[in-house]
Amino acid sequence: MSERFEREIESIMSARTGRDCVFVPSGRFGIYLAFRLLLSPGERILMSPLEDDAVFFGALAAGLRPVMAPTSIEDGNMQLDAVADSTWARLGAVMTGNTYGFPDRVFDAGARCKEFGIPLIEDAAHALETGLDGRPVGSFGTLSVFSLSKHIAGRGGVVSLGDGIRRSDLIRLRDELMLPTPIARKLVGAVRTAGRTTLHALHARRLVDRALRELRPVEQRPWRIPLREDELARALATGPNGFLDSWMNTGYADYRMRQRSSLLRRTVQHLRHLDRDREQRIAGVLRLRELDSAAPAVREDPPLPLLRVPLLVEDRDAVALELVRRRINVYFLYAPPLDDYAGEFVDASPKPDAARWWAAHVLPIHPREAGRVLELLASGEVRMPAAAPPTGAAVSERVGS
Repeated sequence: MSERFEREIESIMSARTGRDCVFVPSGRFGIYLAFRLLLSPGERILMSPLEDDAVFFGALAAGLRPVMAPTSIEDGNMQLDAVADSTWARLGAVMTGNTYGFPDRVFDAGARCKEFGIPLIEDAAHALETGLDGRPVGSFGTLSVFSLSKHIAGRGGVVSLGDGIRRSDLIRLRDELMLPTPIARKLVGAVRTAGRTTLHALHARRLVDRALRELRPVEQRPWRIPLREDELARALATGPNGFLDSWMNTGYADYRMRQRSSLLRRTVQHLRHLDRDREQRIAGVLRLRELDSAAPAVREDPPLPLLRVPLLVEDRDAVALELVRRRINVYFLYAPPLDDYAGEFVDASPKPDAARWWAAHVLPIHPREAGRVLELLASGEVRMPAAAPPTGAAVSERVGS
């Protein structure tokens, strides 16, 4: 049954991107497959220091050496014009990040990749609904990877294939590296489904949630998972093209297992209504971009259906904690930058200050939470003073570069 929904998801995404698409159990697994298919152990890959932990560990697991790019405080994306030619000459690939849905400088990236004869990988996890020059993010790279669960109530990921990439090669590698679904997970899934049905029938879900909140106090958490340097070094010493599951499966223990039919059915339903989701996201962006703390790129026209609206605020951690206490979750916050988080495992950025400033101040807000956030600000219950940009910070053109 799940195979039928996988084909439907592929069909929807192929129509969107204009390219052949392959379903994968998760976006992070899709990124790892892209690394394995396009690169060899020991090669260097340029990426943003504000990338997701799972993507970073996927690169290490594939035997790659991440190279940190300078970033722009305008949108948190890579600033490719600040990458030296000597760095370009040593790269095996470039991966765009499309932070919070802002399209990366993909035309510059594509031109430079063509010049040096290296592949361009699009991490489109944040950018299911945004595009550039009439083309969706995910239609530019040699391989492009989407994470569906970040945008919609569903699961899984999709790899979009550029010219010269054979579908059969990706499917063969995917099937070879997937894990079997344990019987225990199937049973747990069935029990959870039955339990949810019963709770809804009894109208008891809110009472349960309230009780859990009272029993579990909110505590500040680190934004990245623990690196565990010594353990990571030992794991990498066993050789490349393995898995770092104890790092990569955080939050998704089934990230390389076949997804349940019930979840994929829901994924298909939500993908078919992306236009409705797009309208809701744009409406939230329009409200939040009036704030002084909105990142510069948020104010650009036309407004984008962003995954999150980045506000740049003073005392960000304290503000985030206040929002969490009021049941406004703060996700997709990547701090500190990767070269500060995992210095010995990367080539550090030559200009790290902008990424450090962004990581210390960015507060990603779901566009659908715009109303609640603005109410809290109007009542004075929460304050979000805009962070002063660092002296001499570089701001570059995003669209058309």
